[in-house]
Amino acid sequence: MTIGWLRRLAALVVALLALPAWAAQEAPDALVRRLSNEVLNELRADPALKAGNIDHIIALVDKSVMPNVNFRRMTAAAVGPAWRRATPAQQARLQEGFKTLLVRTYSGALAQVGDQTVVVKPLRAAAEDTDVLVRTEVRGRGDPVQLDYRLEKTPGEGAGWKIYNLNVLGVWLVETYRSQFAQEINAHGIDGLIDTLEARNKTNAAKG
Repeated sequence: MTIGWLRRLAALVVALLALPAWAAQEAPDALVRRLSNEVLNELRADPALKAGNIDHIIALVDKSVMPNVNFRRMTAAAVGPAWRRATPAQQARLQEGFKTLLVRTYSGALAQVGDQTVVVKPLRAAAEDTDVLVRTEVRGRGDPVQLDYRLEKTPGEGAGWKIYNLNVLGVWLVETYRSQFAQEINAHGIDGLIDTLEARNKTNAAKG
């Protein structure tokens, strides 16, 4: 498996997280299937996205406010126990820094998305389940790539299925970042992690 292919896959994931949410009654596997197809179609049709235009990508993410993702939960899980000690202002900066890191890290790979298709595997879940695993394969040139999603069913206003973690080739994204973030927090505290995220994002912006 090549690094280029993994970057193309990661770019697809980042774009997927930014599409509009739909009705709460939509099944989680149907949600992933529809969004995957919409993402691929949008990437092929939009020259700015295909070119990896970072301002265009960030505007897209900000406009939709990542409605299909519980990004607060995702960030909290990546930060770990220190999240509960963070002030609301620190939590807001952590969420923004983490989102920008993901978007900027993979934006350049959007230009490489081409003839991939996404196959959603049969869902193994009961009707009353509120936390499910949707397994998919991304198929294109080379071997199929495993891409799995963890989704939760949220109640109340804006109810529906929301993604809170994803697995690429057996590696869960949240757990990968948690180990990196823990080292920074142990060495420099929450503000140290915030500073590191913002510095990395500035470096990535300068390179772009």
